Amino acid sequence: MGDLWGGLAATFVTLPSAIAFGVTIFAPLGGTYAAYGALAGILGTTALGLIATSFGGTNRLITAPCAPAAAVLSAFAIELSQKGTDAQAAVLVLTLTGIICGILQLLFGVVGLGRLIKYMPYPVVSGYLSGVGLTIIISQVPKFLGTPKDVHFWEALTSPSMWHWQGIVVGVVTIVVMLTASRLTKIIPAAILGLLSGVLAYQGLCFVDQSLFLLDGNTLVIGRLAGSNSSLTDTIFGHWKAFGGVNISMFGYLFVPALTLAVLLSIDTLKTCLVLDSLTRSRHDSNRELIGQGLGNLTCALIGGTPGAGTMGATLVNISSGAKTSLSGIIEGLFALVFFIILGSLIAWVPIAALAGILMVIGLRMLDRHSLFLLKSRSTILDFLVIVAVVVVALTVSLIAASGTGIALAIGLFIREQTRGSIVRSKVYGNHMFSKQVRLHEEMEILEKDGDRTVIFELQGSLFFGTTDRLYTALEPELKTRKYVILDMRRVQSVDVTAAHMLEQIEAILADNKALLILSQLPENASGGPDLRQYFEQLGQTKSKSHVQTFNELDDALEWVENCIIETVHLERMQEKPLELKEINLFKRRKEKTLAALESCMEQRSYKAGERIFAIGDSCDEIFLIRRGNVRIVLPLNDKQSHHLATFGRGDFFGEMAFLDNAPRSADAIAFTDTELFVLSRQRFDVLADEHKKLAINLMEGIARVLAIRLRYANTELRALHMS
Repeated sequence: MGDLWGGLAATFVTLPSAIAFGVTIFAPLGGTYAAYGALAGILGTTALGLIATSFGGTNRLITAPCAPAAAVLSAFAIELSQKGTDAQAAVLVLTLTGIICGILQLLFGVVGLGRLIKYMPYPVVSGYLSGVGLTIIISQVPKFLGTPKDVHFWEALTSPSMWHWQGIVVGVVTIVVMLTASRLTKIIPAAILGLLSGVLAYQGLCFVDQSLFLLDGNTLVIGRLAGSNSSLTDTIFGHWKAFGGVNISMFGYLFVPALTLAVLLSIDTLKTCLVLDSLTRSRHDSNRELIGQGLGNLTCALIGGTPGAGTMGATLVNISSGAKTSLSGIIEGLFALVFFIILGSLIAWVPIAALAGILMVIGLRMLDRHSLFLLKSRSTILDFLVIVAVVVVALTVSLIAASGTGIALAIGLFIREQTRGSIVRSKVYGNHMFSKQVRLHEEMEILEKDGDRTVIFELQGSLFFGTTDRLYTALEPELKTRKYVILDMRRVQSVDVTAAHMLEQIEAILADNKALLILSQLPENASGGPDLRQYFEQLGQTKSKSHVQTFNELDDALEWVENCIIETVHLERMQEKPLELKEINLFKRRKEKTLAALESCMEQRSYKAGERIFAIGDSCDEIFLIRRGNVRIVLPLNDKQSHHLATFGRGDFFGEMAFLDNAPRSADAIAFTDTELFVLSRQRFDVLADEHKKLAINLMEGIARVLAIRLRYANTELRALHMS
């Protein structure tokens, strides 16, 4: 029942507007084509309700002839009329335009453009819809004033002698009722009340001017539908009589207006679907809906109907009337056909001025008044100017040209947004940010002193011709003063040839200064794009002969650079010889007797590179002291992925957490190179502590001191990241 009442209420909204839109499109062709337009609006409502709803399937959406279609096709009809095109041939041209439009919408849906069209920038859509609204208002002013069909806006406005006061009265009554209807009742749609009031006003004027009772030759009403007593079938398919005059070149001429119509109707539909989703907490299928819209408009064109789209007003009425499914849209199409069959003869008496008043109110409501708020901020003035530009082109040139302007400005807006955002997410120096390699105190002192030879840039977004200059400007001050320039690419989405060429220039500048460019974490298939590592290889950036180093992780790059800096200042690391217990920092300056007692409690172990020392969840409580080699601590994320937490080297220790709290291991420890260890269990340490209390206290103090130093370096790095 909800779908039934929703479809009925939606019919009351769409039918008067559809008749008005049809009259607007075909009236410029003269003769009885205003009546033909009324019939086209009814047929369009029926076809779209039945076909578009059935194949689109968006629940509660009402598809019907709409203002954008009326604006585009009426402008095209006026152009054809001015060129002297025969009326019947002009009808066929409009029909072919609708066919191409439907086919294009079908293709939009098949190739998946539905998701792209709805991302059209707001200023472009706002300007286009405002332009359509103004175009509708301007096109309806002569009809509102009752001037002859060939009189245009300015001529009609400045020629009071051509005005028909009866039409003006009917139009004013219609507009006033439409604007105030919502204050009186929300049960009956404003368009229905406006149309009824216009008809009643006209009937009232008939008693003042008896000539208004005549139907033949009366320019203030629609007149007899189809202009003859021919059958409905002849009316529907009569527009194909001029098909013999069609040639292939005509399709090229029609492609641009058809494309304009297809894009505009698609945007209008998808915009309505987005609003519908937010109101009903549902999710529509954009591509399927475009296929349904394409089939609906194709059917419309074949039977001589007016094209349309998913309409906001009728859809909202449908929802408020209790509709739940797409059946309501089919019911709306059926009701439109029933009303035509039952009340078709009465439609001839509908005043054109009343329809003009309805369209003028619809056009007024299409104007985006909220766009004026863009003038309040300097950052949005350019967006407002885009809206104004689209509107101006729509009014001074054509809606077709406005669509081209909109697309060009959309590209410009995209480039502007890309270039406005910062490409450099953060910049940190090597004496404030360190690798996960846990180093001895002497090594950390070297990195704190000489680490500023390294600068780390974390990049983000797209590196393309629009952002290349800004990136170079950010890098340039560091190129002649730093030994290592690291570019972290993990947040980069794409790189074009211009940006790659700029990186070649940076590489050359650094090579002249005997410095290195280092690229880390080149993303694979970033945002659906190419594998950037492969892309750089194709451009020659990562070949062995180039002065560029690449690493899978930023931490690997930092660790490599830190090793280079430490080796540069000739720190004696003696990696070949395993350390004795007295050579480990934790036990330096301890008595030989004490060390001998401690070493007797320890176990010596060796591990090959890649061998696991302990795993997450193990219940061992040992602390490990590294005599030789490197050990990595990693956190398993799943069967294939893990997170690198830290790397410990010769002379350092690890495993102290379980040693202190006797809890299970919280990560994996893996020998990164061939490794030799001293291992002390907590049980043996407790026995030792009973005999050598001072030794135990000194060991705990040493562990605490090293942990405190590590925490301080972590704080320094966090502060640098926060400030960058």
